[in-house]
Amino acid sequence: MKRLMLAAALAAAGLHTAALRTASAADLIVTNAKVATMTKDGQFAQAVAIDKGLITAVGSNAQVLKHKTAGTQVIDAGGRTVIPGLNDSHLHIIREGLNYNAELRWDGVTSKQRALQMLKEQAARTPEGQWIKVVGGWNEYQFDEKRMPTLDEINAAVPDKPVFILYLYGLGFLNKKGIEVLGYDKDTRYKEGVVELGADGKPTGLLVAKPNAMILYTTLAKTGMLPREQQVNSTLQYYRELNRLGITSAIDAGGGGQAYPDDYAVSLELAKDGKLTVRTSYYLFAQKPGKELEDYQRWLTLTKPDKNDHLFYANGYNTEGGGENLVWSAADFENFLEPRPDMPAQMENELEGVLRLLVKNRWPFRIHATYGESIERDLAVIEKVDREVGLNGLRWFFDHAETISDAQLARVKKLGGGIAVQDRMYFQGEAYWKRYGAQTRQMPPIRTMLKMGIPVGLGTDGTRVSSYAPWPSIYWAVTGKTAGGLKIWQDKDVLTRFEALKLMTRGSAWMSGEEKVKGTIAPGQYADLVILPEDYFTIPAERIRNLEAAATIVNGKVVYGAGPFERYAPPAPPVLPEWSPVKAYGGYQNR
Repeated sequence: MKRLMLAAALAAAGLHTAALRTASAADLIVTNAKVATMTKDGQFAQAVAIDKGLITAVGSNAQVLKHKTAGTQVIDAGGRTVIPGLNDSHLHIIREGLNYNAELRWDGVTSKQRALQMLKEQAARTPEGQWIKVVGGWNEYQFDEKRMPTLDEINAAVPDKPVFILYLYGLGFLNKKGIEVLGYDKDTRYKEGVVELGADGKPTGLLVAKPNAMILYTTLAKTGMLPREQQVNSTLQYYRELNRLGITSAIDAGGGGQAYPDDYAVSLELAKDGKLTVRTSYYLFAQKPGKELEDYQRWLTLTKPDKNDHLFYANGYNTEGGGENLVWSAADFENFLEPRPDMPAQMENELEGVLRLLVKNRWPFRIHATYGESIERDLAVIEKVDREVGLNGLRWFFDHAETISDAQLARVKKLGGGIAVQDRMYFQGEAYWKRYGAQTRQMPPIRTMLKMGIPVGLGTDGTRVSSYAPWPSIYWAVTGKTAGGLKIWQDKDVLTRFEALKLMTRGSAWMSGEEKVKGTIAPGQYADLVILPEDYFTIPAERIRNLEAAATIVNGKVVYGAGPFERYAPPAPPVLPEWSPVKAYGGYQNR
């Protein structure tokens, strides 16, 4: 019976079973650890055995070492804590992979002065014709100075090469050289956005998103892309960076400028070559306003249900997935620097057409929705499609849902939906409070979601708004604090460390239909593990946001190692291009 169960689990994982060995054999064993099984709060083991990409035994050193053979690799964790691999339920991983090597990341930088110094240093190594770009993942409250750089400071740091800096989905900053290269002048207009003009009638360099971020998307698109060879290298570097932070799985939510299938080709190529080190499931994001239905009709002919290409798969559930942008008219961008946007009158008709197509073809879907006012209109359409077509257990969920009401949550529960939440309030809590006043209700209301039994997955929404780093999101969940230290949740709402970790492991797995095969450390589960350098469960809370991995294991193989574990992992390839900010600084600045 156990052999049949293991074979079934291997089949579910998309792995070959022809050479299935006896249950006593193990490829890899991790011993002398504090293994957080995550099957129950406070339940820890000492060792884990892995075979063919699956966990085969969990228990004491003596129990697990019975599975050791002559070919087994044994890693001594040295008493360190082992957790299931982190799983981000909402990450723009594919798009960032294509761009990571070209970006200077301010994620985690604690000083505005240091951020500007990095900008200046990067300009010195960047060749003529290339942009210096900071694309999200930061805010002013993470800086000691509690303010963002001014345009004068940016121009003083880099006067002679073009600079573009993205601040959340609210503002963009161009230095004078950037304005010149783009050719922006007093006549430059955007339908939904403002190019600020100074007293002299010329652009100052400030771009303001009103009411959505199209001005920022469009300007960023004009700053150039890496060539294909460097996109491959960039994706490898970004996946390794995620492994460094303990991420072993991510669900890609699609994104603006991320066209299917072209922009997915690099990740698919790496997956087929056995070089993918983060299990990546993906949803498809409609690219052209007013043409969304045509996009999904075409995509139905381009992919097939449950397609799994070597850890890179179409949602990982029964079929492809649609979202988070199902139709542009339903998007309510979370720019808390501006008032809440009203969705246009045609939204319901456009959303209904796409939902009918997806539900009829059994495609899971996700919907970007920040505000309760938007969710109210979305739910009416979902309920109508359910009555007339029938969800019948089809997996779907809202993304974000910061101000969703209890009554709306009850409707989500009745429809079998879930909620993917992110730490956007970690970066934007101060902005929200300034606009709407201090809040007593938890945003998003995670505690209420859990009490109601609604599936919840934790993520980041990296990289253009929040950082892609998972530990600040977990820190936010267990403290209720922003990056600047503002406590925006009441004590009764903060999560325990077990609850927060569960949401970014097994909780997120629900969003890709994999909650039965990942998220705990138990026999039959995917062998995706992280050895931590410190004990997450006991360290001071302020240290949580700067955690990273000592070693990361994906599909039973060590893909990242530091210190005593470095020898078990393959070396990282050299960073391309030579001038890449990643080569000089890496990514998230947690060191």
